[in-house]
Amino acid sequence: MDIRTVGIVGAGQMGNGIAHVFALAGYDVLLNDISEESLQKALATIEKNLERQASRGKITAEDKAAAMARIRTTLQLADLGPTDLVIEAATEREAVKQKIFDDLLPHLKPETILTSNTSSISITRLASRTDRPEKFMGFHFMNPVPVMQLVELIRGIATDQETWEALHEVVRRLGKTAASAEDFPAFIVNRILMPMINEAVYTLYEGVGSVKSIDESLKLGANHPMGPLELADFIGLDTCLAIMNVLHDGLADTKYRPCPLLTKYVEAGWLGRKTQRGFYDYRGETPVPTR
Repeated sequence: MDIRTVGIVGAGQMGNGIAHVFALAGYDVLLNDISEESLQKALATIEKNLERQASRGKITAEDKAAAMARIRTTLQLADLGPTDLVIEAATEREAVKQKIFDDLLPHLKPETILTSNTSSISITRLASRTDRPEKFMGFHFMNPVPVMQLVELIRGIATDQETWEALHEVVRRLGKTAASAEDFPAFIVNRILMPMINEAVYTLYEGVGSVKSIDESLKLGANHPMGPLELADFIGLDTCLAIMNVLHDGLADTKYRPCPLLTKYVEAGWLGRKTQRGFYDYRGETPVPTR
């Protein structure tokens, strides 16, 4: 399969990062969102991040200009129809993803590979509701996409070898490393990471430590670059809760029960950095713990 054009659904934190790395690797990118404001914000973020790479000598000014020129935007999902590869990078809610696929499928070429950047939802189940389960895969990038080296590749039960090999080649061309994960809830990274974050929230909930002490303990005691509660805010508390619910429902084990405090923060709309409040308050010059 010769993949040259890539359609990306969702221009948020993950979508704009995916568009960034594909354009920089020489692919023509068509970025879709339901909001023109979101698309313009995404382009500004991509340009800013490319400029940061150029200022550090990682790419040239010519590389930056060429990458920006390869990215087009659209509000119409149907416009992604002629692309060779589609990556869905919408919110981590299965019903939303399925609606996107339902609306997109009538417009796709028969040979187009369809993928989801889901971090936890069953690839086999998503694929079974499309007209191309053999050409459907999980394509899970890590955040922030331009920085993180890993891409999880998850094949559904019907995914064919040609699709698998094509996406391996795409990852190689992006200059990243592929990790093969089986189609179990949350795959590899989040199967391990999210229960750790959830346990950190339980530690806060039970009064074992404050936000600051929990994060400092993991940074200084386990050499983590970022504390678990700080990381949860970076990921988005709604995303963390969604993944824990997938783990709890999919594996039916009480050890994956989401902490009630995590649920409470999400219900309050305190989702982390993207809403300026989570386990930290980001509205001032420096983040301040909220508990």
